[in-house]
Amino acid sequence: MPSLISDPPPGGRVGGAASIVLHDDPRDISATLKQALHAQALAEGFTAMRVTTPDAIPQAAARLAEYVANDRHGQMGWMAERMGWRGDPAALWPEARSVVMLAEAYTPPHDPREDLARADRGAVSVYAQGKDYHDIVKSRLKRVGRWLIEQGGGGIKVFVDTAPVMEKPLAQAAGLGWQGKHTNLLSRDLGSWFFLGAIFTTLPLPPDAAEASHCGNCTACLDICPTRAFPAPYQLDARRCISYLTIEHRGPVDPELRPALGNRIYGCDDCLAACPWNKFAVAATEMRYHGPHRAPPLAELAALDDAGFRARFSGSPIKRIGRDRMVRNVLYAIGNSGLPALRGVAQGLADDPDPAVADAARWAVARLA
Repeated sequence: MPSLISDPPPGGRVGGAASIVLHDDPRDISATLKQALHAQALAEGFTAMRVTTPDAIPQAAARLAEYVANDRHGQMGWMAERMGWRGDPAALWPEARSVVMLAEAYTPPHDPREDLARADRGAVSVYAQGKDYHDIVKSRLKRVGRWLIEQGGGGIKVFVDTAPVMEKPLAQAAGLGWQGKHTNLLSRDLGSWFFLGAIFTTLPLPPDAAEASHCGNCTACLDICPTRAFPAPYQLDARRCISYLTIEHRGPVDPELRPALGNRIYGCDDCLAACPWNKFAVAATEMRYHGPHRAPPLAELAALDDAGFRARFSGSPIKRIGRDRMVRNVLYAIGNSGLPALRGVAQGLADDPDPAVADAARWAVARLA
């Protein structure tokens, strides 16, 4: 949900930044404020910052409507809901004059594709291996936002991925990067591994120039996709995307797609990891993103009950999918493992109360027979 901050923090300055000196000309004031805001954002831990306007993505509404009309959003009903806000940032908060887009790197210290060869362990998307980025990024946004209110006045709302905001088109309009052929944002300066956050403000800040695509003829991200989730460059059918199937999709996964999941139990990084622009990726400075959930043992996860699942993944974005969906994913990984020693683990869940878990268990047993 968006957070509205209307009061300056007690105690004056945020993050130790000095107050800025504003001039009489409004254009000088907004340019000076933006420059100081950029310095404050970097001081708070963000990797990059750019500014755009709420009306900078007029094509977004039509593209979203077409995407939903083709059912490519699958079970993600929230994409169809409030499409008016999602497709038009100006409608989300009419008082906003500027949108500050910020990036925070979470670049892994390893190639995540290495974990795909560990058949007895589950591959977890890099962004979910540590603490929940929603909490970390939102806290940073609030601190930067309070500083902005203190220095420039006005009002703000901050967003991190959970509100009807199309962060990636806004980030491209702000010049942070461009949406690649895999539809994710990438940058010549940052690579692929970064989170996005947005600060909507009533202050008129000078916008930056939009970024153009620099993908050229490269199709590395499309070619590596195990489930062929890209009908064409710059198009994604979520119903075939492993990230969607392991996180958003409820119930059994199409048996045709299960072998392609491999040992991926939460998300997929293949298209991000394949991007050549990652040779310019910057190192993450927030170590809490690199936590304990890299490649956990499948047998341990299969044994989790609801309480054990919540305890193990407390403070992690993984917690949102619940025990049943996680164990379902784990059983698909066990079925794909080729390890007869795990057959008994799957057999023990063949009568699980959750129908999708029981179905996955029987499928895994058959695969390992």
